[in-house]
Formats: sequence, C-alpha cells, structure tokens
Amino acid sequence: MNGYNTSAPAEINLNWPERYLSVAAGVKLSFSGIRNIFKHPFASLLKLGAGGYLLNRGITGHCELYSQAGKHSLSPVNINIKSSFTVSKPRNVVYNFWRKLDNLPLFMNHLESVEVIDDGRSHWVLKLPTGVAKVSWDAEIVMDVPYEMIGWSSLPDSIIDNAGKVRFRDTDDGGTLIDLVVTYQPPAGGLGASMAHILNPVFKNMVDTDVQNFKQYMDLADMEEVVIIV
Repeated sequence: MNGYNTSAPAEINLNWPERYLSVAAGVKLSFSGIRNIFKHPFASLLKLGAGGYLLNRGITGHCELYSQAGKHSLSPVNINIKSSFTVSKPRNVVYNFWRKLDNLPLFMNHLESVEVIDDGRSHWVLKLPTGVAKVSWDAEIVMDVPYEMIGWSSLPDSIIDNAGKVRFRDTDDGGTLIDLVVTYQPPAGGLGASMAHILNPVFKNMVDTDVQNFKQYMDLADMEEVVIIV
C-alpha cells in the first residue's frame, strides 16, 4: 500500500461560462490583493483568499457550495413532489373537474390564474410565496386518458420548466383515489441548484396545501355545484 492519495477527484458541477468567470474574477482579486498588501493588509488578505478560492473553483470546475446545495454534476436538478389522497366524489366527476384547467385556481392558492387557450394549451400564472413576484408560462396537455389520467408539461423556454401527472382510480366506497406527481426544474447551473435546494420545501408545502384544499373543496361541494363549474 503506498502513501499516495487515491481518493476520487471532486465532481465537476460548474459549466464552462461559470468557470471562465471564476478564473477571471479570481485573477482580478488576487492582483488587487497583492498590489495593496502593504497599504491595506487585512483587506488584501481577504482578497487573496477569495481570489484563490475562485481560481480553484474555475480551474477544477468544482464548487463545494453547489455540492452542498445538491448539485453534484452538470445535469439539471429536479424538484419532484408526489402525493396520494382520496376524495368522496366519483371518478368521472373528479376527472372532469380537473380537466377543465381553469378550475385549478379555485383550490390551488399559489396559482393566480390558468387561462385555457385551446383544448391542449393553457397559460399559467404562479404567485411566489409572500407575494414577491409572479411567474407565468404556457403549458400543454401531453397525455389525456378520459377518467383515468391527465399529464401536462410546460412549453420550451419557460422560466420554470415543470410537468405533472394526475391519475384517478375508484375506491371501494365510491370515491376517487388521486395520485399526483409534480416536477419543477429550476434554471440550469449552480444558481438553479441553489434555488432547488431552497424552493423544494416551499413547493412541497404549496402542493400539500393545495391537495388539502382540493380534498376539502370536493368533499364539501354539492354534486350540482361541481357539475355547474365543469
């Protein structure tokens, strides 16, 4: 057994534009630190430390902060949320209500609106928590099996790539079992990984709240009211 370090190299989780910027910023900070080392020693040492970190980040292509945020490669980071729940209404009623997408803001509090453009496409407006901003995108129905399944996906170049699938199944007591899967994909790169790390519990909480709202809405609504809305 030799004394060499045989540990695996750190994973590359920075794309080339970020690596170039890190090297350029590292060189600039390092030269500034060296130039003013006698005039401002403390500030210069901080610059040299930051410059060295950025140079290492750019040369190796590895950012430990991104790793801690969940980004371990150049692949996109997905936020996946799954939920299963039952409602007391029959499967055909629940499917019809959900298929009319502009019904969704009635129980999804994080949605400001869903505008149906045609039978397959729709325009979604999302309210971010605390009312900081609104995000909108266009989506399309990619799968529609009447009374069984609905799948949708955002169109290319959306600010937040997202997709979802909801499946409807009968329960023994005449209600409906709903299996819901929602996937969000933040922007690519390390910033997206950090966003995923932060937004994952936020989106999970929003979806969980929406599920409870939907269950309560469907369980309490009269059959005639649901049919009218549909």
